[in-house]
Amino acid sequence: MVAVTLLAACGSDSDAAPETSFVGDIRVAVAAVEAELGPGQEYFEVTAGPQLTNVFVAIDDATAAIPYVYADGELQPPAPVLTGASGFVFTADAIDFDESTVLGEIAGELPDAVIDTVSVEGGEGGTVRYVVSVRSSAGGVLDVTVGPDGSVLAVDPA
Repeated sequence: MVAVTLLAACGSDSDAAPETSFVGDIRVAVAAVEAELGPGQEYFEVTAGPQLTNVFVAIDDATAAIPYVYADGELQPPAPVLTGASGFVFTADAIDFDESTVLGEIAGELPDAVIDTVSVEGGEGGTVRYVVSVRSSAGGVLDVTVGPDGSVLAVDPA
């Protein structure tokens, strides 16, 4: 997994809605890449944080990746190709999370935590998994795998 750790406050009031503006950038960044490269691209991972979204496009039969950054509403020029990449890939139509609920259960269960990033990662057979990097007020970091509706599926120390 390629990850970027950035800071994003989701609020400490358990009745407050979690910050989701950067979560919406996942689909927008993928659409920007597809506008640049054409539809039907395959991706290793898309990771969004409050400042930018990283998009890793699989190329050469998923043995290399082109990293893109989507920031300030614009797709930046690609970074140099990363060779030796491997892993599962997915297409844009596999991204099916509910933006309004994907972070809800985490925010409800961990109201004082900070959500750093949300990643869409390739899974077997073109499926995806959603991994939320969460930092506690004590400084510990967890990777929380959630379903498209925000249901917690797994929690792993980062």
